[in-house]
Amino acid sequence: MKNILNLSHNCHQSLLKFINPSPLNFNQRLSKKYNCNIYIKREDLHDVRSFKIRGAFNNIINLSNEKKQNGVVCASAGNHAQGVAMTCSNLKINSDIFIPEQTPIQKVERIKYFGGDYCNLYKIGKNFNSCLHEALKFSTNNNKSFIHPYNDINTIIGQSTIALEIFDKINPDYIIGTIGGGGMMSGISKYSNDFCQKNNLKCKTIGIDADTCDSMYQSFKNNYPTKINITDNFIDGASVSKVGDLTFDICKKNLNDIKIVNTGKLCETLLEIYQNDGIISEPAGALPIASLDLFDKNKIKNKNIVCILSGGNNDLSRYPEIVERNLVYQNLKHYYLIRFAQTPGQLKKFINSVLGENDDICRFEYIKKTNREYGDVLIGIQIQNPNDIFKIDYLLKINNFNFIKLNKDNPESSLLYSYIV
Repeated sequence: MKNILNLSHNCHQSLLKFINPSPLNFNQRLSKKYNCNIYIKREDLHDVRSFKIRGAFNNIINLSNEKKQNGVVCASAGNHAQGVAMTCSNLKINSDIFIPEQTPIQKVERIKYFGGDYCNLYKIGKNFNSCLHEALKFSTNNNKSFIHPYNDINTIIGQSTIALEIFDKINPDYIIGTIGGGGMMSGISKYSNDFCQKNNLKCKTIGIDADTCDSMYQSFKNNYPTKINITDNFIDGASVSKVGDLTFDICKKNLNDIKIVNTGKLCETLLEIYQNDGIISEPAGALPIASLDLFDKNKIKNKNIVCILSGGNNDLSRYPEIVERNLVYQNLKHYYLIRFAQTPGQLKKFINSVLGENDDICRFEYIKKTNREYGDVLIGIQIQNPNDIFKIDYLLKINNFNFIKLNKDNPESSLLYSYIV
């Protein structure tokens, strides 16, 4: 891909007939907090509310007329599907779109809206990779062109137009973007490096993975595309268990670094940008902003930092879960499995002997009655100060309560904990 600057320019010219460039907004709050110039590239403001329209459009528009007539197939966690659906509807091309079973209803409805009569939608697979497998098989069996969400050169060129628009506005020192399958950061990092080399500029491109879906990070460590086991699909837009060989090669050569964001920290950021900036981001979209605490403040001081807000397809019904995960991350909500004797006064003893006046029981649920004498109870406790939990742990012990503190790292409780949180 030696001529990405020309390819990106040509793609952008075609794309402008279809979409508007996304805004590059200076964020005063974040700039003051980190003592630098923070810009947010608002890819969430496209009609499909994500950057995926760029790659989907460029991939489909470059098909031969015969392939367009045969129709296209894609697999997606939701955003790429919307890009394909909108493109096909505008170009009057039939599409067969495969999405995982757990795809948020908001994304499902948007796919149907954009695709209209030109879209056949299939919900198949517990995760993206199983969905991808079925879509590829369907594409082959029906002689239809597969529009890959990331591991395709035309998709990557389409995503590179994000960098073109950034350099048209400012000279960035850092461009930070979510990785997922790697298509967006492949295009951005390659374009940025080539543009900077040609114009004697310097810009670092940083990819962001989450702790629950870090396929590119693990691939970098192992020096080959590595499949990971994803057990938490909360960050649905980036939950790719294996990045592409093409995106791996491009990112390996062009990315300056990969940083890992804690999912709880991400939830904190989702709430902050909603409350302070009025931005409704999907989890994958906010990862770059959530990563800012991972940077050395001295190294980014006075620098131009661009965070790619890659998508805004977030169902508002998910916000209670976001609040829950944030409270757990801040050590303000904790869960216990406590064995209560089946005698009167046990709950009263627990409340009077263990809980402080500012502690609140936010969940109380019998898991099972072990026998006639004992019963296991799931209890969630919300506190006001993270240090208060040490007192609760201490009081449980000295009052002889038989308990297990639930967390994801405890082999005894990890399964139950993952069900709760």
